[in-house]
Amino acid sequence: MNTASLSIEVLRGGHVESRHAVDFVVVDADGGRVAARGDVGRPVFPRSAIKVIQALPLVESGAADALGFSDRELAFVSASHNGEPEHVAAARDLLARVGRDETCLACGPQWPSREEDRGALHRAGRGPSRLHNNCSGKHAGFVCAVCHQAIDPTGYERIDHPLQRQIAAALADVTGVDLARAPVGIDGCSIPTWAIPLDALAHGFAKLTTGVGLEPGRAAAAARLLAAARAHPFMIAGTGRVCTDLIEAYGGRIYVKVGAEGVYVASLPEEGLAVALKCADGATRAAEVAVATIVAALTGRLEDPALARFLRPPIEDRNGATVGELRCASPDLARGSR
Repeated sequence: MNTASLSIEVLRGGHVESRHAVDFVVVDADGGRVAARGDVGRPVFPRSAIKVIQALPLVESGAADALGFSDRELAFVSASHNGEPEHVAAARDLLARVGRDETCLACGPQWPSREEDRGALHRAGRGPSRLHNNCSGKHAGFVCAVCHQAIDPTGYERIDHPLQRQIAAALADVTGVDLARAPVGIDGCSIPTWAIPLDALAHGFAKLTTGVGLEPGRAAAAARLLAAARAHPFMIAGTGRVCTDLIEAYGGRIYVKVGAEGVYVASLPEEGLAVALKCADGATRAAEVAVATIVAALTGRLEDPALARFLRPPIEDRNGATVGELRCASPDLARGSR
């Protein structure tokens, strides 16, 4: 393994203005490293990248079937969304199925990501709600899961709540990490988050993608959630988001999910591979270029013009003129290390 991190460069006028260091690993279903750069054994908080794992109890408990979740809604429960009208409506609809509303959500209110959606709220004389929170789909899924199991949803965000114990057990099973020994913190939406080594995170997603190493019920639940996200990428992010746009660019043949602070995971079902990465300085812009480059390298599409906007996103001035770009300094390393 090359111990040097992958370098994502920011160019202006052809000159490298900034560099971001990204650690990444590509793993197969058996846990074998296909490619890696940097310190991939260091625990990192995956944050929102593991929402599909956090949604496993919803499916495994039978709640999703009992409450009539569509594939579109299954995609939504693992979303980090923009708070667009479609997302807000989906969260409201899911809560209504168990006789609840946004007041039971533990995630706080959050302004929508897009200026036009924030403007619409301002014009209506309204502020953001918990339904606009980028994690409202996940939390609505949590509430549905506990209500179906006849568990009191009060305090469902606490580490000692039965739901969080179910999620922790699923996370430990999928990644193989002993969470009792792992650093633990509180995520931005108020639920527990454990630090997971990148190689264990990638192996976990390879297992989720292929079913290898999972008991049949869990493998089926994971396959269902990932397939829903690939089929309905708008619901996991939204307009102008890399998760949505990159999945669409691949025609639903890959899964990509952002986490906070420069974390991304990706899975490639046809290749049986999964990726986990962390940008050292937490820069999302660098993590986006890194995940797009690694996936393109693994699929032989580094020179595909259709992916240029992900691989070398432009930097524009205030007039909209292109004045620079981001790029991976050595994309051949991702491809060549396979």
